[in-house]
Amino acid sequence: MNKIVEILPDKAALIQRSLALVISKIQTAVQERGMCTIALSGGSTPKPLYEALAGQDLPWRSLQVFWGDERYVPSDHPDSNEGMARKAWLDQVKIPKFNIHPVPTDEATPALAAYKYEEELRQMFQANLGDFPALDIILLGMGDDGHTASLFPHTEALEVGDRLIAVGNKNGEPRITFTAPLINHARCVIFVVAGESKRPALAQVFATEADDLAYPSRLIQPQGELWWLLDQAAGEELAQADPTNPVKTE
Repeated sequence: MNKIVEILPDKAALIQRSLALVISKIQTAVQERGMCTIALSGGSTPKPLYEALAGQDLPWRSLQVFWGDERYVPSDHPDSNEGMARKAWLDQVKIPKFNIHPVPTDEATPALAAYKYEEELRQMFQANLGDFPALDIILLGMGDDGHTASLFPHTEALEVGDRLIAVGNKNGEPRITFTAPLINHARCVIFVVAGESKRPALAQVFATEADDLAYPSRLIQPQGELWWLLDQAAGEELAQADPTNPVKTE
């Protein structure tokens, strides 16, 4: 695993750095493999990143878009990760509709939605049972509690090691989520994290020893590159805590 940590001066700089990195990774994937597979995150932090991507001239027809997690709500629901990404980005560019792979939240149960999404991923990547495909880019955020995707502290989804997709749980509300093993097979995982409220969890995630089940972002140790892009508000204490840590500030 190649781990890179960068602390940017503010959220605007964080989004610009994230944009440059995502563009670079898309272009590299298309050059090397003829297409780029990317999984999107939800939440408020990536929205300006998606809006910025909408203004780029990229090989949209070579992009295959997935979601790392989704709330079990219709796509037109205000809480839908799909809906947010479509409005901010995907509806603004010429991506063929068949290149967009949303979580099927219209299934009868969350378990069935997770099964169907796993089947779609396996078909897309021609992956047999027991195999984990390698997405080119997985975008992640991190909550104040240290969760990422819909892998919440001390929930059953953290224990799933043999599937691509699991049913997450936040306070009794079902979510559909990539599993940690699927995320860890990615060529490039990019965390984009902003805000002072993230500092306590980041301290635990970056600690030499801590409870993985209490801070699920610790479980993300991909075989490819791992990028942590933080704004100053989130990352300041990390830089101060260990001057020998390979943290790049800009």
